[in-house]
Amino acid sequence: MGCVYAITGPTGINPCPISTSTTNPSGGGGAIALVDAYDNPDAATDLSTFSSWWGLPAATFTKVYAQGKKPSNNPGGWSLEEALDIEWSHAMAPNAKIILVEALQPTNADLFSAEKTAASMVASDGGGEVSNSWSGSEFSSETSDDSKYFDTTGVVYFASAGDDGGVGYPSTSPNVVSAGGTKVDRTSGNFTSEVVWNDSSGETGGGPSKYEALPSYQSGIVSGTKRGTPDYSFNASPYSGVAMYDADGGYDWLQVGGTSVSSPSLAGIVNSAGHFYTSTATEQGVLYSGDVGGVINPAIFRDITSGSCKGYSAGPGWDFCSGLGSNQTLTGK
Repeated sequence: MGCVYAITGPTGINPCPISTSTTNPSGGGGAIALVDAYDNPDAATDLSTFSSWWGLPAATFTKVYAQGKKPSNNPGGWSLEEALDIEWSHAMAPNAKIILVEALQPTNADLFSAEKTAASMVASDGGGEVSNSWSGSEFSSETSDDSKYFDTTGVVYFASAGDDGGVGYPSTSPNVVSAGGTKVDRTSGNFTSEVVWNDSSGETGGGPSKYEALPSYQSGIVSGTKRGTPDYSFNASPYSGVAMYDADGGYDWLQVGGTSVSSPSLAGIVNSAGHFYTSTATEQGVLYSGDVGGVINPAIFRDITSGSCKGYSAGPGWDFCSGLGSNQTLTGK
């Protein structure tokens, strides 16, 4: 992925030699917090195993219980999600501190409480990102939650756009970078193309919010009067999925996909860029500068122009299926 997204070497590698690439991402600083529910008792050892196998530096890792009480275990579900989140944020930003914040239950009340804990810890560590690989249905009062739970100085928030098409919260919050999904195609181990993720395994979330107004950073880029998602995308199809390690519940190495991969990975890439902006809105302003008059800057993003999602189609410039496209280099992040 470091090769595909041009963060481990010279730009313009096409096709990227996926099968022979051995250089890992090497950036990162501050902290990345991952908000999840329930407990993964093997989180630290999972991350250590993953890092050792891929030749990544050992992570500075902390796990905290958001409600002050150890949550119950959920092997194969949230536990697997937690292993994925910490491993792929670390893979993209090996020198960032990794913080796993475990909510007691997967309810809005507990997850939003965990959000505040995560943001406070990231801000205390010098700034960084909070990633959320979960999504729920939009609700009419969500606009009041944007400032309550996704607005801490020194923190940029990320959230998965979803795996079943459509839109969900907190991805639709204007205070969050919405992480969409693509499918990476390859031939003989070489990168050949990237399309919208929409296959038998699921499809990326995307579309306009029901309740959130169009933010200023999308003005002139997104049509209509409502916040559009996603903002930008990462490899999410299980068919081109990433490797992860999860010992809880008797699992081992797995190949996985979903926008659950996208959110922590993009948080790691933005962290590695090293700018540590004071808010998501500032970060978004920088990201959206990569689309000028409907033309994507290839030094910043790969324009995804093929594929569809829930009645929308990818095309030149920003679109409801891939946003600004996928990552190219650490420029403009």
